[in-house]
Amino acid sequence: MLDIPAVAEELGARFAARGHRLYLVGGSVRDALLRGSGAADRPWSDLDFTTDARPEAILGIVRGWADAVWDTGIAFGTVGLRRGDATLEVTTFRADTYDGASRNPEVRFGDDITGDLVRRDFTVNAMAVELTGERRTFVDPHGGLAALAQGVLDTPDAPERSFADDPLRMLRAARFVSQLGFTPAERVTAAMTAMAGELARITAERVQAEFSKLILGAHPRRGLELLCDTGLAQYVVPEVPAMQLETDEHMQHKDVYTHSLVVLEQAIDRETDGPDLTLRLAALLHDIGKPATRRKEPDGRVSFHHHEVVGAKMTRKRLRALKYPKALIDDVSQLVYLHLRFHGYGKGEWTDSAVRRYVTDAGPLLDRLHALVRSDCTTRNRRRAAALQRNYDGLEQRITDLREQEELDAIRPDLDGNQIMELLGIPAGPMVGRAYKHLLALRMEHGPLGAERAGAELRAWAAEHLS
Repeated sequence: MLDIPAVAEELGARFAARGHRLYLVGGSVRDALLRGSGAADRPWSDLDFTTDARPEAILGIVRGWADAVWDTGIAFGTVGLRRGDATLEVTTFRADTYDGASRNPEVRFGDDITGDLVRRDFTVNAMAVELTGERRTFVDPHGGLAALAQGVLDTPDAPERSFADDPLRMLRAARFVSQLGFTPAERVTAAMTAMAGELARITAERVQAEFSKLILGAHPRRGLELLCDTGLAQYVVPEVPAMQLETDEHMQHKDVYTHSLVVLEQAIDRETDGPDLTLRLAALLHDIGKPATRRKEPDGRVSFHHHEVVGAKMTRKRLRALKYPKALIDDVSQLVYLHLRFHGYGKGEWTDSAVRRYVTDAGPLLDRLHALVRSDCTTRNRRRAAALQRNYDGLEQRITDLREQEELDAIRPDLDGNQIMELLGIPAGPMVGRAYKHLLALRMEHGPLGAERAGAELRAWAAEHLS
């Protein structure tokens, strides 16, 4: 018994009046069955349908009823529309064939629901509810309901054929493992492993979209492990499986890869406003510079000096390749670059100047940096872990104290550009910028100077640099 939304019932009645059949289908049915379990959060306002009506007929049926209609997908048989707060997509039965070289299908319309469902990606998405008969009819020719109950991810058709048609489905499998906690069937995992290279046919933008959904899922570690185990990660984030070759310097994890997955899980536990893509990516990638910086020291220990610098560059390169927005790339790379700095804090030996620089370099990322650094503590030595957390507590308290004293989040020199030009009698130009940087460095080192002392320091600097 599914609680079908009223907007779907209304649409079904319109199709029935025109002699057509309409089915609620795919993820909409899956999520309806999962609703209340906490496993799916897809809103009722996002609904998918399939029908025997051709696109032109669909347009005629929804015209005058829909508040808005768009036909950008009409070449693929899809009409999009909005009714109130609901967004709906209605697609003609499909029986596509693929060229085997891209994701682009040769669109062929089908004649029945069974043929349409077999071409869908997974059995849990190959269920439908007819809305146009005398009563609702649940259609499940591939055992999707049983798979849903068992938490198994399988394909309606042979997985090799399904993934050959659309290699992105392999990445979607890992995404569903992350989002819904499913376990892929053995034949699905085997096909993903054998066909991982086919993912190279997919554009970076589409790969990025699926990867982001995976990272933001409820179980991203499980999805990432599936990517790495099947070899798909080599075509998405090859730096992550590369960490399996390294042992971290604490000898507490079998490799840096496992450590990074634990850090990701611990970072998720520290999220306060829902899934945070920036924090999660930084947690996953914070140690990717270790393989390139691995050195064996004379005492037999393994070191990874400056791995945060190398890792930040690698992070920037990978996220660019995946076509992420520049702002996100900058933020994730900066977090990777800064994640190790706290370890120079010791037991509180930093000067106030060092604390100011830590805050200034983090900028608006400071809260995320706090979460990342605390999550990076994965030692099994409880005493050491407690000491690290206490030390970071101390750093946060010092930041709080300096904030109260100095407006720490907006550190600026005591004199602005106009005051510098007036005091030195110079026009706008590079020299003003150099003077400004000098005063900023003094501000960082000594805290607020006041206008009188700042002016004296500026004159002394100018006597040396403007003469």
